[in-house]
Amino acid sequence: MKKSMIAVVAMSMVMAACSKGKDDAKEHTMQQQPKAAQTSTVAVLKSEESKLSYAIGLDVGSSLKTLGTTIDRNAFAEAVNTKLDDKKPLLDAAEAGKIKQAFFQKRAAKQAEERKAKAAENLAAGEKFLAENAKKDGVKVTASGLQYEVLKMGTGPKPKASDKVKVNYEGKLLDGTVFDSSYKRGQPISFPLNGVIKGWTEGVQLMPVGSKFRFYIPSSLAYGENGAGATIAPNSTLIFEVELLAIEDQTSKKK
Repeated sequence: MKKSMIAVVAMSMVMAACSKGKDDAKEHTMQQQPKAAQTSTVAVLKSEESKLSYAIGLDVGSSLKTLGTTIDRNAFAEAVNTKLDDKKPLLDAAEAGKIKQAFFQKRAAKQAEERKAKAAENLAAGEKFLAENAKKDGVKVTASGLQYEVLKMGTGPKPKASDKVKVNYEGKLLDGTVFDSSYKRGQPISFPLNGVIKGWTEGVQLMPVGSKFRFYIPSSLAYGENGAGATIAPNSTLIFEVELLAIEDQTSKKK
């Protein structure tokens, strides 16, 4: 089983490499096999053992892609065979650990630089957008730099920062990407107004219940240099449409 497993993993890696067009002849010795030999991979998936082996290979391949570096496939296959066959590795554990640590430190430094550059780019784009947006009819600007438009003015009371509110909303990036929407989830959301980003805390207090506003929130009033998750990059200016449905009774909801 050990040999068949690594054979399937190695073959899947070789076939994936065929489209890469590398010049290293040694690296492509296996890649340049006749077509019939390459397509024979399908035949080895007839048994449950081969299917499991292939499935494991897919997981390994996906993990390797996330490293963001070129993999020497011959060296990789050799290392896997070494462990499966209980042979002595070419690198001891300490040396292998140092090599991996150096790689991940280098990768982290590169990612930090890329993130810094993207943050600066987003900040400049946000400032440019807000400067132009402030000139539009109907757009109002507060002392903090928050911008908003009244889409519908309600007649109810305005909430305080200490209140819990119930809203429907949709959030977008400057390129129009919707990153969050209570409308898409099919239900409004309730939260303490002093427990969200500054742009929301300030902006929603301007809204009488029943209103719908559009907010243009500078990164300093949103998620700043940290960003949020995979979608909201550092220093992103955000656009929200918010509909204030109600101010909820805090005292009746305390646990």
